[in-house]
Amino acid sequence: MLIIGAMLTMFLMFTGAADNKKSDYIKYAEFNVCYNALEKALEYDIASHKSDEKIKLNWIELLAYLGARYGGDFTGYNEADMTELVERLKSGEKLTDITKGMKYYKYYYEVYSAVLDGFTGWYITEKPDENGNRAEVKEYGLCVFSPIAKGFAFSHYDDFGAGRSYGYKRSHLGHDLMASTGTPVIATETGTVEIMGWNQYGGWRIGIRSLDKKRYYYYAHLRQNRPFHPDISEGKIVNAGEVIGYVGRTGYSTTENTNNIDTSHLHLGLELIFDESQKESNNEIWIDVYNIVKLLSSLRSSVVKDENTEDYRRKYNVISTKLPQY
Repeated sequence: MLIIGAMLTMFLMFTGAADNKKSDYIKYAEFNVCYNALEKALEYDIASHKSDEKIKLNWIELLAYLGARYGGDFTGYNEADMTELVERLKSGEKLTDITKGMKYYKYYYEVYSAVLDGFTGWYITEKPDENGNRAEVKEYGLCVFSPIAKGFAFSHYDDFGAGRSYGYKRSHLGHDLMASTGTPVIATETGTVEIMGWNQYGGWRIGIRSLDKKRYYYYAHLRQNRPFHPDISEGKIVNAGEVIGYVGRTGYSTTENTNNIDTSHLHLGLELIFDESQKESNNEIWIDVYNIVKLLSSLRSSVVKDENTEDYRRKYNVISTKLPQY
């Protein structure tokens, strides 16, 4: 009954029936998809696009089906449930028919799309050929990156919702990646730099908005004195995989450029935005990205150091074919 009650509340928020006013955007969302489900759905998606199979699978659709089936609770995830869905789709059944009786499929599809849209697709990447020269290759797969550059160590655990006390008691609405000061921080997704500068809670931080406006990435506690990559500025579009700054331990101070965090780490936050009024409000939607970061550990941007400036830059370009020039 508790699950049904929570589901009804989410549905009312989605449809606007809760306050008898028209409201066509989601006001509450969680992302509790387990790592194994993410990994398997991604595997099906990529394999279908790289093969000659007539049916192309969409990992967001697969996950939304399971989300609706499980009521958003993936603690009981069974891979056989996803396999069964894939087999039905490959046999020719339409997803619209399969989900016809699932009242909340639309809700979960919109939520999971807000989280994962743009994570997969065709892209142009550079790779060394047999002579060591750079060659452009068109590939399909993940086109978003781990926030920590390749070759740099980090550790993490699921700390979303943990208590924080600086300023006032609150929940931790992000994910901490422990890494050494100076570790290059990578733009996970292509987007526009909406803000960069000092915040007493986040220290030196950068906020990047995805091109579809649905996701706002918050990178905080960057290093003292030289927190940002010199090529980054507000209003600029940065590509996924680019170096945007460096891990540090700034913040927890009203005095700018203060190291007041005990342990050097990157705070990564991901806010979902279904309506622009949510962006700066008392009802912001921040999600747990632990399993997403874990998934993205398989794709880390290679970087090289400029010995003159001591800044890092990405080694190989990756350009999404969804960008306007394509």
